Amino acid sequence: MNNPEEIPSRLEGKNVARLVCCILGVGSLVAWNAMLTITDYYYQVFPKYHPSRVLTLVYQLVANVLISTLAYKEAKLKTRFRNILGYSLYTGATFCLIILDLASHGRGSVVAYVVLCLIVALFGVADAFIQGGMVGDLSFMCPEFIQAFMGGLGIAGALTSGLRLITKAIFDKSPDGLRKGALLFIGISTLIQLACLILYVFVFGKLPIVKYYRSKAGKEGAKSVTADLAAAGLQEQAEQIQQMDESKIQKLTKKQLLRQNIDHGINLFMIYVVTLSIFPGFLYEDTGEHRLGDWYAPVLIAMYNVWDSISRFIPSIKRLAMESRKWITICVVARFLLIPAFYCTAKYADQGWMIFLTSFLGLTNGYLTVCIFSTAPKGYNGPESNALGNLLCVFLLAGIFAGVCLGWLWLIGHDSF
Repeated sequence: MNNPEEIPSRLEGKNVARLVCCILGVGSLVAWNAMLTITDYYYQVFPKYHPSRVLTLVYQLVANVLISTLAYKEAKLKTRFRNILGYSLYTGATFCLIILDLASHGRGSVVAYVVLCLIVALFGVADAFIQGGMVGDLSFMCPEFIQAFMGGLGIAGALTSGLRLITKAIFDKSPDGLRKGALLFIGISTLIQLACLILYVFVFGKLPIVKYYRSKAGKEGAKSVTADLAAAGLQEQAEQIQQMDESKIQKLTKKQLLRQNIDHGINLFMIYVVTLSIFPGFLYEDTGEHRLGDWYAPVLIAMYNVWDSISRFIPSIKRLAMESRKWITICVVARFLLIPAFYCTAKYADQGWMIFLTSFLGLTNGYLTVCIFSTAPKGYNGPESNALGNLLCVFLLAGIFAGVCLGWLWLIGHDSF
């Protein structure tokens, strides 16, 4: 076996690992983005139940409760089992959406809606496992990996939006076309999830550069990587790491990490408070009627996802990466101006301005997220980076949950509230 110290210098291995990280990022969010993207269908089936708001609330409530527990216990959890379980749940739950629709014949009964909420709750469980697991794992590797994974999250949104527009166009004129397009779309999403599960189980952990970083983190006391190392053929090293005396491992506590990075955490929280108070509920329910008709909301969702995806790769260009904590905070606070901007645009402007504003929302969301996740772990060892990655995910999901809750305020004064 080659000397592991030589592995990071191999550009080929690094680029392959970045590609795999990007695909795994797609797989960690494609199921939920599929749900968001076919919400136009669920509004047809469940018109009185606010599906974009309720389903997002269920998803985030479950994800927040679970990820807080997992972040507290992250040092004792095996990352491999955590991520495999998460991708498996995503694959199974996405397939269950097809079974539910076929069993209910596309009818919007209360029972069907309750089952739909339960399936979405499984998405929340899967998200909690994968978000902290993958982000924590990649945080002690090179910054390009976390950037690629975060870029994959954005690509998941753009990919699902593009597929949804295509399936909607294909079945637009056919009887029950909206339902057929949604089912085809969910089927494609299920296959993507399955492919990512196979990729993680059989490919990712065996890449030389990934083994190098996990071995390095293990020597620094990260016991979460032992299952990954054993699966990659490094059983002896995994056993040595497992037998390490934790009292002799020098690392910062979670409280110390939180104190040193509280600004990063609060910034992530505020980014997603603003984003999720607008996306997707406001875009589906509060933008009025326009020339695009029933294409309007899917187009807005697609524009957000496309620009969110593009912006996540901007920090890969070093000159365009923002590393100053002060400037990141200024930009995050300035994003709160988007809330009155969306209100005024929905009330007084036409659809062109709304499309532009939605694109800007996605652009700033993806860019600032990646800037924080790629700079925060610098200077920490393996166990500390893993813990910090999990803590930052807690703030991110808490921000999403708070934004979803605040999104209901747009309905004040509406007859449907």
